[in-house]
Amino acid sequence: MSWDFLDLADAPADGPVAFRDDLSPPTLLGAYRHGLYPFPADTEEQKIVNEFAHGEVPALGEDPYAVAWCSPDPRPVIFVDRLRVQRSLRQQLRNKVEWTTTVNACFEQVVQHCRAGREPRWLTDRLVRGLVALHEAGHAHSVEVWEGGELVGGTFGVRIGGVFSADSQFTKRSGAAKVAVACLVRRVAESGGVAVDVQHDGDHAKLIGAVPVPRAEYLALLRSHAAHNGDMPTKPLPARSLAA
Repeated sequence: MSWDFLDLADAPADGPVAFRDDLSPPTLLGAYRHGLYPFPADTEEQKIVNEFAHGEVPALGEDPYAVAWCSPDPRPVIFVDRLRVQRSLRQQLRNKVEWTTTVNACFEQVVQHCRAGREPRWLTDRLVRGLVALHEAGHAHSVEVWEGGELVGGTFGVRIGGVFSADSQFTKRSGAAKVAVACLVRRVAESGGVAVDVQHDGDHAKLIGAVPVPRAEYLALLRSHAAHNGDMPTKPLPARSLAA
């Protein structure tokens, strides 16, 4: 079943807009194309909370409350021509570190780092399998930050035409997650894309240039750039190039 049935005009601004226990690659890809992303419950207790807290939200399937689907309003989005790299991070890249960035070098490893030690574990085993399948099909991508041969930061998400929806990030060194997201924005720009959606608002998102975009405008952005299919450059780059 597609997501065409879901009308987001009056959907909640915060929290789930639907429940549907289906994390298959086609359902995942269709969700991102409709401006949704999944937030699976990692415990039976969380399923019960979902059921009783959101009684009027559409629920499909035999065990729908196992997976919540979100579409925040507004949505934090970094337009590729408005990326900000903080002065302190530029100085760090110029003077203190020798990092390299790559694309799709180790997608599943980045995903595993993003979920390590985080509770609740929304990146469940089932969701990871679905995301890896999307990666293998060319829809999900990762950016890695390396210090020598050590993976010290990264981010991943799903690309829908000219818009990239970044699901999560991790860091093992100060600033490495910001470098990963900044590199992602630059690679999307070089492929002809227009924006990176970072899903969750916060100080980190604002510092790198995210602005709140109303849901209706975000959905229109997805539709207007859905046909874009330029490839992201995958050549390894020195992270210090972001300091320019």
